[in-house]
Amino acid sequence: MQPIQTGTKGLDDLLGGGFPKGKCILVVGSPGAGKTILLTQFLKSGALADERGLYVTMDETPEQIKNNLFSFGWNIDKLEEDGKLLFLDATMMRQGSLRRQSGLLLGHEEITSEPRMTVRFLVETLSRIIKEEDIQRIAIDPITSIMLRYDQPSRRRRAMLMFFESLTQSGCTSLVSTELRTSMLRRAFQLEEFLSQGVILMHMFVHSGNVIRAIQVEKMRGTAHDAQLRPYQITSTGLEVYPKDRVF
Repeated sequence: MQPIQTGTKGLDDLLGGGFPKGKCILVVGSPGAGKTILLTQFLKSGALADERGLYVTMDETPEQIKNNLFSFGWNIDKLEEDGKLLFLDATMMRQGSLRRQSGLLLGHEEITSEPRMTVRFLVETLSRIIKEEDIQRIAIDPITSIMLRYDQPSRRRRAMLMFFESLTQSGCTSLVSTELRTSMLRRAFQLEEFLSQGVILMHMFVHSGNVIRAIQVEKMRGTAHDAQLRPYQITSTGLEVYPKDRVF
């Protein structure tokens, strides 16, 4: 299975060369763990290698995302201007959003509007953009917001299954982020983890008064991988994994 570079230093070593091409991978982490940084580095790496990327923002607007990443010195605006990285503003799909009547925004262009935004509507929109813009890498950040719209477990499972299947069938390599709801030792498996082809966990915990960050490749179908906890840091230039070091 062909691996593609993750864009995160050290992470490729845990994955035997990179993410399996064309697969849908879930990135699970608590707030502040660096999920958005990892997703952006993945898209930026592809853009620099002439693989067009699409960033679907569900909680924060594209401008907020770019402002949060400004300190790393990445020229995201240039990649966007060159058409190598596209932003789809889907923040109105949040539960209880005041912008529910607004359409999705691709750059500064409104695609359409719909009285009630649904997973099916998002899937159809993504499929159209992928074909028209020749997208090869996708980041969804996070999926939590839209799934909160489905209060019944059966409806949530159907919606999520359709969403993951559509990403896989698109042929793109996709990263989807979601929140880690409990600590590492008390963590319960989430539905998303069973439906994705790969799962990366980004842990944060306190040890001897220090905050420890650890990344773990919990699942990666079709490729050999290191499943051990490995330390990582958020540096001045981005997120970096230390594949040969132990957490303790």
